[in-house]
Amino acid sequence: MQTFRHEDLDDDILNDLLEEINELYEASEQTLIELELRPQDNELQRALFRSVHTIKGDLGLVSFTPMIPLLQHVEDLLDFLRKGQIQYTSTMSDLVLLTMDRVKLFVESCIKSGEAQYDEALYTQLVTHISRITPENVSQHEKLLAEAVLLLDPKLDQTPQASAQDIVADAKASRTVTLANTGIPKGISKEKQIDVLFFRELMKPIERRSMYWEGRGDRIAKLAFYINQLAGSPIDEDQLAVACYVHDFGMAFMPLKVLHKRGKLDDQEFNLMRSHVYKSARLLEHLDQWNDARKIVMQHHERIDGSGYPLGLKDADICDGAKLLAILDTFDALTHERAHTGHVKRPKKRAVVEINKVAEGQFCPQWMRHFNHGMAALLTAGPQS
Repeated sequence: MQTFRHEDLDDDILNDLLEEINELYEASEQTLIELELRPQDNELQRALFRSVHTIKGDLGLVSFTPMIPLLQHVEDLLDFLRKGQIQYTSTMSDLVLLTMDRVKLFVESCIKSGEAQYDEALYTQLVTHISRITPENVSQHEKLLAEAVLLLDPKLDQTPQASAQDIVADAKASRTVTLANTGIPKGISKEKQIDVLFFRELMKPIERRSMYWEGRGDRIAKLAFYINQLAGSPIDEDQLAVACYVHDFGMAFMPLKVLHKRGKLDDQEFNLMRSHVYKSARLLEHLDQWNDARKIVMQHHERIDGSGYPLGLKDADICDGAKLLAILDTFDALTHERAHTGHVKRPKKRAVVEINKVAEGQFCPQWMRHFNHGMAALLTAGPQS
């Protein structure tokens, strides 16, 4: 490991740098989510290129030189993408986000202690791998991208233990179902469509109450539609949509000091947080047309073995919508920032692995199979049409 020590820089400059990197990281993450839906969208591709280019330029202005060659080669890769010379894949998103993770940690360390540790040999390897990706060797792109991602995070070199063979076998079939462009179901009555739009708009300011929530409803709803369709649509899509949007409504009425507490919650705080399901469900209490959505909301923290809350329901007593939402709620939490110091934001593939490791007794095996098949198609089968 090498040590980088920066020249004396004003704290305001360093804090502004980190703030801009955080903003560009969030913007890039949203762009990558949209690219999963529209991998050929050139405006999204250009936006991603601009974010990485801006971060590289900002680091150059303060002479944070160790990270610049890696960012330059990621920028070159995205330049090929925006020019239509290579194809977007989900592995590319992992590479971009993991690179940005390294940049954030580097800058945060410099702000905290005036220096940062970095692995020059690792970055040299990464640069070599990324530089080999050219428009002339398309067949090697996924292999080279995967190798670069594994250099950044070796833990990703795992296959979810549950249904590993099924995941591979069904990934191809899963490609016939695509992610929706929005979290609003098609083909429902005008009255229900108005309701879903109302709940979606209602949740926007509520999501903004916490820095960790924005966009959460849309992300979960779109993924829920996708997995539900793979399963043959056993859950009413309109009920599922409303549940996805309002299931954390009650969180808005928690004290921010509890929501954003970085340490472990004490028993009183934990019980307060658990009460959010009641507050969320009450939002739908007098709307009979959304009774199924209310049930999903009430049950989405129940567990198959009965160890969940609020009622300690077991497998057969938990509705399908709640079983699916429990998995997707966990997936979204793992792949996005959280306040707790023990939480590390995971790349999507690693999150799938971790969910499989804790699935027994917590999540429904049937819905875990559908989740694994869907995520295999989204994350490893390349871009969708």
